[in-house]
Amino acid sequence: MQPQDVAPRPGPAVSSSADPVVGVEQAEAALVEHYPRLVRLAYLVLPPGLGRKRRVLTAHALTQRALPRGRASASVIPAQPTGRDGDPGYAYLRLQVVRAALEAGRPLRFGAWPKRSQLPPLLPQVWGLRLFPRSGGADELALEKRLSALSGPARAAYVLRGLERLPEGVLRKVLKAAGVEDAEAALREADGDADRYPLLESPEFDPCSLQARPTDLMRRRQHTKAALAAVAAVVVCGALLALPGGGWGPDGAAAPASAQNPAARAALDPGLLTRVAATAWESSARTDFSVWPARGDLTGDTALLRRALAVWARPGENVRVSATPGTPSGGPAGPPQLLYAGVVDNARVVILYDGLRIARYAEPKDGTQGAALDFARVDGATGAGAEAVVLGRSDGNVRYLTAPWVRKAAERDLLKPGAGEMALTLAKGVTSPVASAPQTGSCTSWNVLQVTDDSGTRLLLSDLGELVPAHLTAGRPGYTGEASGARALRTWSPFACSLASMRSAGVRSVNAWAYAAQPLPDASGSADWVCTRAETWRGGGTRVLAQFHTPGGVYGAVVAKAENVPSCGPRDPHVLAGVLWKSQQGSWYLLAAGSRDTASVSATGGVRGTARGGLLAVKAEQGTQAGLKGTLEDGRSISGLG
Repeated sequence: MQPQDVAPRPGPAVSSSADPVVGVEQAEAALVEHYPRLVRLAYLVLPPGLGRKRRVLTAHALTQRALPRGRASASVIPAQPTGRDGDPGYAYLRLQVVRAALEAGRPLRFGAWPKRSQLPPLLPQVWGLRLFPRSGGADELALEKRLSALSGPARAAYVLRGLERLPEGVLRKVLKAAGVEDAEAALREADGDADRYPLLESPEFDPCSLQARPTDLMRRRQHTKAALAAVAAVVVCGALLALPGGGWGPDGAAAPASAQNPAARAALDPGLLTRVAATAWESSARTDFSVWPARGDLTGDTALLRRALAVWARPGENVRVSATPGTPSGGPAGPPQLLYAGVVDNARVVILYDGLRIARYAEPKDGTQGAALDFARVDGATGAGAEAVVLGRSDGNVRYLTAPWVRKAAERDLLKPGAGEMALTLAKGVTSPVASAPQTGSCTSWNVLQVTDDSGTRLLLSDLGELVPAHLTAGRPGYTGEASGARALRTWSPFACSLASMRSAGVRSVNAWAYAAQPLPDASGSADWVCTRAETWRGGGTRVLAQFHTPGGVYGAVVAKAENVPSCGPRDPHVLAGVLWKSQQGSWYLLAAGSRDTASVSATGGVRGTARGGLLAVKAEQGTQAGLKGTLEDGRSISGLG
C-alpha cells in the first residue's frame, strides 16, 4: 500500500570548485545504477551508419569499458534536477562514454593503428540473431535522419543538450574534455529542433530494450554448406550405401530445401491479394476484418504492393520491425487480404490482414531508403475489436482507418468528461488527425477516438502505441457497457492517465469498475475506489490496477497492481485493496475497500482492525506496513490485490 503524500524532490546539486576523485567502487555503483541511460547515450552518439546491430553491441561495449582502472578525476559535474546530481562517478562515466563513442565514429587512417573503440566489439557478442531497439513512428524516423546528418561532435552536443539537459557552460566543458577540438562549431551545428528532445528518451533509441530477428538464413545456410561440402558428401554417400532398397530421409517425403512452396510463392504475388467488395459487410453476419474492403488511392499500385509483400516475407537490415507481445512476425502462409494502400502524411502505407495479424508496411514518400513493418495480433477480433486500425502517427497526431460500418468519428478528452466531443472528418474511412495521448511529461489530457456504428452505438478507442487501439468499457465484470455514456465518462476521468502504464503490451480492451465508495474519516467527504483491468490479445499478460480518488483531486492514485490474476475480471468479479491516507487534520489512516459482496475486511501486520462489510478505516502511523484479508458473503477468503 502506498501513501498519497509524496515527499518533494531534492533541488539540483552544486558543483564544488575542486575536481572530485572517483574510485573504482564509486564508478561501478554509478554504472550499475545508470547503465541503461549511459548505453542510450552511447547509442545516440555513435554514427547511425554502423548499422543497428553493431551500434547496439558497440554501445554496450563502450559503456562496460568506461570503468576507471584506478582512482580518476571527474572534472565535469552534472547540474540537473535528477538522481544523478553531484555524482562524480556518473560524470566520469558519461565523459568516458562520450569520448569513446566519438572515437568509434572517426574513420580509420592508413598507416595508423586503430583504437579499440573503432573496431567491432569483442564482447558482448550475439551469433545468429539481429538485435535492434523497438521501432518508433514518423517523428522518431525524422530525428534519426537529423542525427545521421550531424557530425560526430555536433551529434554529441545535441544528445547531451537534449537528453542530459546540460547547461551550455557544462556542455562546452564536456565536449572539450571528450576531445572535441572546436566545441563552439559543434554547438552551433547542433542548434535547433529543441522540440524533439523528448524523443531521445523514446523506446526507438533504447538499446537495453531490444527485439531479435534471425540473420540472413539463406546466406548462412549457403556458407555452412560450402564449409562442410566434403563432409556432407561422405555422409550422404554412406547413408545411400546403407539403405537396402530405398527409404525415408530425415525430411520424409518433403521436396528439396531449394524448392519453393506454391502457397509461399503465391503470398508474394500482388495479383493474388484478397480484395473484398465494398458492400460485402452489408450482407454478412460477420463484423471483423474479413469483410473490410480495400481502400486508399494506391490499391492499384502493383509495385508498392509487391514491395510490401516482399518486405513482409524477408525484412532487410533497413527495415524497422515491431510486433505486439505474442505476435509472430513471419511471412504470410498464403495471399493476405488488402485493407488499405495510400499516402498517409509523408509515407506510403499498406495495411494487410492474414486472418491472424494486421501488418502495416510504410515507406518514405520521398523515395529515401528505409521502411517500417509493424504487426498486431487480431485473432478473434469482432465488433469493437475491429472498429479501427492506426494508419500513421506524425507530429503528435494519429490517423485511423475505420471499419466500413462506422458512420461518425469524433475526438474526446477522457480527462474532461463534460467538455463534449470534437467531430472528425471521415474520408473513405480515414479520420482527420487525432491528438495522441502524452508519452512523456505531465498528463494534462488523454484524447481518445469515439466511433458511431450503423446501429448508433458509440464506442471509445484509445491509442496505446500499437496498430489496433484498445476498446474502453466501464462497469462490473460480466456486465460491462460502453465507456461513452455520461456516468462511464465520469468514472474514467480521474484514471485516464493510468492507461499510460498499459502501452505496447498487446492490450485488447480496458475496463474501469467503480467497485466502492467510502466515507472518509474526519468528515473529509467520500472517496471512490476503481479497478481497471486490461485484457490482451494473447490471453496472458492481463494487468489489474486498484485506484483511489479523493474529493477534489484531478487524478486517481494507483494503490495496488497485479498481473495474470483473475481478480476484477469475469472469472472472479471481486477485488480488495487498501491505502495509507492522510486526512485534512493531519491524521493518518489505513483505508481499505472490497467489492459489494465482501462480508468483512481485516487488517494485519503493522495495523490491526476488522470491519463488517466491505469498508475499513483504522488509524495508523505514516509508513506503516499492513496486510489485508477479506471474507466474501459465500464464505470464500480473498487477499489484498498485489
